Amino acid sequence: MPHDPDGSQSRYIEAAVNGVLVGGLYLPNGNPRPGPKFDYKLCWFDRLIDHAAGLLGLGVPVILLGDFNVMPTDRDVYKPERWREDALFAPEVRTAFFRLLDQGWTDALRTIHPDDRIFTFWDYFRNAYGRNAGLRIDHLLLSPLLRDRLIDAQVDVHVRGWEKSSDHAPVWVELSDKKVRRRSPRR
Repeated sequence: MPHDPDGSQSRYIEAAVNGVLVGGLYLPNGNPRPGPKFDYKLCWFDRLIDHAAGLLGLGVPVILLGDFNVMPTDRDVYKPERWREDALFAPEVRTAFFRLLDQGWTDALRTIHPDDRIFTFWDYFRNAYGRNAGLRIDHLLLSPLLRDRLIDAQVDVHVRGWEKSSDHAPVWVELSDKKVRRRSPRR
């Protein structure tokens, strides 16, 4: 990330793919909170927000995607009351996520599934996947030039159930080459 005082924890990569600038990221976890790891998370988030504003200023289609380690709303966590003290659900982190969205970014999964409880991560402990006790911490954010090209966005939940799979399920977005008419969200 530009202006990162310590590049030893690189967590961002950018590439141009078929006319779209793709920024892949891992936003720091930030636990325990409070503490230096949480402070680092907030500083990193601020740098991301600044960088994202610069990307929007380029006037090209951009998607920011990856593990943001943020559960933006109560719908993004199986039991919100259990996560109130966690860095992934902290008010400061949620506020930072919405500051990013307020620049003009579109949350692709929420656009397609506005009211659904959807998850992208299930811990390995206490049969979290089997109980569907998950979190939505992986996000696909579209710049305004991609918003009207969104066809679909999904989570391949079944992959999380494979033997020796990641604790994250694949998240994907389908975009058109040109603007599309928005259908009603899936229910």
